[in-house]
Amino acid sequence: MSFVSNRNMETLVNKVAESGIVTIDLTHYMPSESSMAGFDLKPFLFREMILREKDYREALKQFDWKQFEGKHVYIFCSVDAIIPMWANMLAASNLQQVALSVFYGYREALEHHLTLDAISKIDTSEFAEKRLVIKGCGDVSAPAEAYVAITALLQPVAKSLMYGEPCSTVPVYKKKN
Repeated sequence: MSFVSNRNMETLVNKVAESGIVTIDLTHYMPSESSMAGFDLKPFLFREMILREKDYREALKQFDWKQFEGKHVYIFCSVDAIIPMWANMLAASNLQQVALSVFYGYREALEHHLTLDAISKIDTSEFAEKRLVIKGCGDVSAPAEAYVAITALLQPVAKSLMYGEPCSTVPVYKKKN
């Protein structure tokens, strides 16, 4: 792509566009906010402290699980309470029937997990012998783990890896001939 200036009839060349650099935006591999939901154990606790097995089992039977249909669900407890492991397992068992996936932990941990999973499924052949820039700026930032994972995944096939924007990059890796 080039532009001609009317002043001196100089040709301005967009070197970034002609460089063959491929930009990868890691936020495209992150799950959407609407695809995730949390299952909080707090409402099932007696006085927000104790989980009673009989009451918990009955409450799970009465619970409307449809709200988690087709979502990635994270199981957590928003209050400081001792939750027996079987309680998480019972919740997971019920969620497994409707949710896209079930995860133990908080939203951020699930987001990181799903992002890393999406990155691991990238077909690296489309990036073979290419100059790659891993986008570093934007409204939403990808987790640090994603930058490490994409580096490990693409370094074996890429001609070079850079971080930032095509017009201002930090070199990370360059294949030696």
